[in-house]
Amino acid sequence: MMSNTTALVMAGNPQTNKSLYRAIRFMVHDAAIAIDLPDGTRSLILREIEMDRAKKHAKADRVYGYSDFAPVGGLSGDRDIGAAQATTECLLRHGIKTVIADRTLPLLYVDEMQAAGIAVELDKEMGVLDRRVKDDEELSHLRQAQKVTEAVMRMACETVANATTKKDGVLHFDGSPLTSERLRTMIDTFLLEKSFFNPPCIVAGGSDGGDCHELGSGNLYTEQPVIIDIFPLDKSSMYNGDCTRTVVHGSIPDEIARMHKAVAAAKQAAIAKTKAGVTGEEVHLETIRVLDAHGYAEGLPKEHDPATFCSMPHGTGHGIGLDVHEPPLLDRNGASLLEGDVVTIEPGLYSHALGGVRIEDMVVVTANGCENFNSLPEGLTWK
Repeated sequence: MMSNTTALVMAGNPQTNKSLYRAIRFMVHDAAIAIDLPDGTRSLILREIEMDRAKKHAKADRVYGYSDFAPVGGLSGDRDIGAAQATTECLLRHGIKTVIADRTLPLLYVDEMQAAGIAVELDKEMGVLDRRVKDDEELSHLRQAQKVTEAVMRMACETVANATTKKDGVLHFDGSPLTSERLRTMIDTFLLEKSFFNPPCIVAGGSDGGDCHELGSGNLYTEQPVIIDIFPLDKSSMYNGDCTRTVVHGSIPDEIARMHKAVAAAKQAAIAKTKAGVTGEEVHLETIRVLDAHGYAEGLPKEHDPATFCSMPHGTGHGIGLDVHEPPLLDRNGASLLEGDVVTIEPGLYSHALGGVRIEDMVVVTANGCENFNSLPEGLTWK
């Protein structure tokens, strides 16, 4: 319990400070400050032109403008400095002597507070642990984001699978070569029409897919795996989808089929291992155990020939929410999972000689297991 002279403060631009946005559930493009006072109420300070909207929609008990807390001598004409001054003045008027802040608090605010004699203490987990445990509203947003992500994934995979091909093996769609760039544009357009923002997604065919984060470029070919990894942002909710599938046009090479079988089994085992109280490391080690049983290694090539080495060089997954990559990690030293964590499960295998295979689902951690938000097929054939 806080003392009657201690407050919690989060400040910054909600557009970029996702922990602050989650706390207030309100979007503005200038500095906003959430102050949790000792009486259990939250005051929100922001630009005056945003106050009416904030009073209707923000998670706050009281809403103020910067000018409501102008210090003697007035606010600076520099808006960021003025916001920090107003924050400090608000704290002083409430008799606050100590502020507990999260890791994102700008130094500008710390400097103003300390100059006024207010002590500032860092809580490293503030805005991290609470952000991990998704509430019902957040789970609804993530389910919707993943639903749209699956819809565009189906379109992309079916486009590859149903393309035509010439003697040189190049895939064609509507009479023109199907390239990574062209398919990426089709994905962008689909998502734009759904009011989603799509960062450059991965469409990596053949040897490009042998590097797990290579975006992919150039022509796509028959009988080669194409990794498609889409992680768009729903503009209406600010929450992200994230899904990966692998598709092969035409005949599936035997080694790609063997890689896919191992990856699918590893994903199934990792999902079965996922529940509250299990560590991210335990989930990852279960993935590695299954891949090892299928004859595949972990890590980057060392003494092996980089051209033929096939392995999984990344973790099994990551948290997701307002950011595509959030705590916790499903990797070595990964933290214990909490009920309400939403994570991806995405094992993969990569060979520079043949390409890569990755399958990714999104799950919410429950007390006794997890709920999978995905319903898409995970096979290599999409006709």
